[in-house]
Amino acid sequence: MWIAKHWKDYEVLDTSDGEKLERWGKYFLVRPDPQIIWNTPKKHPKWRSFDARYARSSTGGGQWSQHRLPERWQIRYNELTFNVKPMNFKHTGVFPEQAANWDFIAEQIRNAGRPVSVLNLFAYTGGATLAAAKAGASVCHVDAAKGMVAWARENAAASGLSEAPIRWIIDDCAKFVEREIKRGRRYDAIIMDPPSYGRGPSGEIWKLEKDLFPFLQLVAGVLSDDPLFFIINSYTTGLAPSVLTCLLDSIVTPRYGGHTESDELGLPVSSGLILPCGAAGRWVRSERTEK
Repeated sequence: MWIAKHWKDYEVLDTSDGEKLERWGKYFLVRPDPQIIWNTPKKHPKWRSFDARYARSSTGGGQWSQHRLPERWQIRYNELTFNVKPMNFKHTGVFPEQAANWDFIAEQIRNAGRPVSVLNLFAYTGGATLAAAKAGASVCHVDAAKGMVAWARENAAASGLSEAPIRWIIDDCAKFVEREIKRGRRYDAIIMDPPSYGRGPSGEIWKLEKDLFPFLQLVAGVLSDDPLFFIINSYTTGLAPSVLTCLLDSIVTPRYGGHTESDELGLPVSSGLILPCGAAGRWVRSERTEK
């Protein structure tokens, strides 16, 4: 498992009965998590004095209750700064487990010894974009949601990356990639975090299990002749990490060589557990090194 274990401004304090108790900077949140199917005693005192809790509704959706949070606040991860705020559907604007990927991205770029161009698709509030830019890459950040791209730009400014070579694109990811192929633009690294389910710009339905393979075939068309890495994230619980290996080894490896590794992403819990948080597949051009 790839564990995001270097956080100082974030931690999972406890987990039980479908919920996790978290510290975000100086604020304590309780949020639901479908992976937490165990029901152990809630001994941590912050279970009784948290700052906000997101409760699911029996009719769908949910809402924040006992809300004692500012409109937004900031947390840091190494050299990166993120603006955090409570959103609908329990989110805060940061997926902390992705720090494991941010470390990988930064290491790959810093060790490349050459300029690196990165395409970040479904880029959300820009964690991977900031990690790549801070490591010295030029980045194209693409998301269909205008608000998410604006939020990512705010995070870039907070991280001292206002003048970094980042292209901010508000667009449907598939349509954008199709145009990039026609324009002949190529990228040395690709990161994608596609949703499990969604709707396209014309109302078409996206379902990860059905649409990821053809989308991956399309996106492979913007890889450069000497690509560095390709990352796919998946939060679809029905897909094993090895499925991501099969996808990348079916499309990318036959053309470029290299190798793929896939695993679960996880967050350490103060109780000693590791909370699983989805999966990631990483293809790299470099040869596998024995550990």
